[in-house]
Amino acid sequence: MIKLFKSQIFFLLPLLGFLILSITRCTTYSDSIKVGVFEINVSPPIGSPVAYAKARSIVDSLFAKGIVILSDEKPVVLCAVDWIGIANEGQDAWRESLAKAAGTTTDRVSVHVVHQHDGCRCDFTTEGILNEYGLGGWRYDTLFSRKIIQSVASAVEKAKQTAQPVTHLGFGQAMVEKVASNRRILGEDGMVKIVRFSSTKDSASIAAPEGLIDPWLKCVSFWKEDQPIAVLNYYATHPMSHYGKGDVSSDFVGIARDAREKQIGVPNIYFSGAGGDIAAGKYNDGSPERRAVLAGRMEKAMRQAWEQTKKTPLSISDLEWKNVEVQLPPAKHLVEEELLAQLEDEQLDSLKKFTAAKHLAWLRRTKTGHKVNISALKLGNVRLLNIPGEACIEYQLAAQKLKPGDHVCTAAYEEYGPGYICMEIAYRQGGYESSNRASRVAPEVEKILLTAIGQVLKPTGIKEQSF
Repeated sequence: MIKLFKSQIFFLLPLLGFLILSITRCTTYSDSIKVGVFEINVSPPIGSPVAYAKARSIVDSLFAKGIVILSDEKPVVLCAVDWIGIANEGQDAWRESLAKAAGTTTDRVSVHVVHQHDGCRCDFTTEGILNEYGLGGWRYDTLFSRKIIQSVASAVEKAKQTAQPVTHLGFGQAMVEKVASNRRILGEDGMVKIVRFSSTKDSASIAAPEGLIDPWLKCVSFWKEDQPIAVLNYYATHPMSHYGKGDVSSDFVGIARDAREKQIGVPNIYFSGAGGDIAAGKYNDGSPERRAVLAGRMEKAMRQAWEQTKKTPLSISDLEWKNVEVQLPPAKHLVEEELLAQLEDEQLDSLKKFTAAKHLAWLRRTKTGHKVNISALKLGNVRLLNIPGEACIEYQLAAQKLKPGDHVCTAAYEEYGPGYICMEIAYRQGGYESSNRASRVAPEVEKILLTAIGQVLKPTGIKEQSF
């Protein structure tokens, strides 16, 4: 009888150990961060307006991809959309709907565009102005946008319900070769001599140096033990090879992202960094063949960053969300009476009226005290920074200098209303980015935005960084 009892105990020990381990893991997981992933096809219907034409074909699909992060605080939502811009009341609608779906507040929702130029625009404020002057439906498909917002919100709600526990955070980075180049080539007098856009065949533009860029693609991943849940990629450049004829495409960054997702079987999300003054112009002649070449270079860097990934344990205590709302100063050239006169001018072409409407939309928003949300998510020694507009590369590099011991990953192109956001000196140097057409903020924006970035990257209880 004693021998039988001992044999039963010996048999039950492995089972008992397994039960103890399972209970321990359940306890650990119940106290862990959780991440849910969502993805919705946001390609427009044929005939719907995209950035510069009506959609005539879908070369490859556009997506809204993102994550919902659950912890002992209110949920955080990070979303990247394959559109050219989401601005003003359009941005409000996205954040409000996603916040409601996630059960959180709008200040903890960050919606960015990847900024492909064969993607859609979403701006209910500007569209309302255009409607008043008989130009409604020309640049925006409001019904389609609202339908997509609801679809993404439903996906966010489902992602929250299916979120998985996260035990580790991964980080890796790799240099991207022969993709990014600075668009502003200065002459000996310190003024912009050459504007190098997304593509060029000009020999002087091609021969000029890359200029100031951030060559690193950064890869952040969430893991449940050894199982990856989601991958976030960050890189700063305009994501265009060729565009403008209505052939809808996520272009070379989206193609690379989707290829990586198929290769590793893990959701991949791509955020465009502060690439307002960065594009592939030095390495892109605008031919259709270059798209595949640029996509291959991006895909290679994404793969190398993934292979360089190092995992570290992640717990709820490692997470902190910080945000600050600031008002960006409107550009001096935004004068309501002048903009209204342009919209009423029957001799003025539609494109100039479109620019006037965008200017007026942003001006009216700022007059009513509208503020933009600057935010950062701390995950251990990784910081995910979210900033508005087509911010120039100096903002991304400045953010990294603020936290030299951490990995700062910048996502720009959130609130698209202000257009290009340059450094103060750029407004005296000329060039496209700081022109009256492109930028709707004043030179004083530099101090305001850098101060806000310092505030959200500063740990709680640490004296604020001054600039």
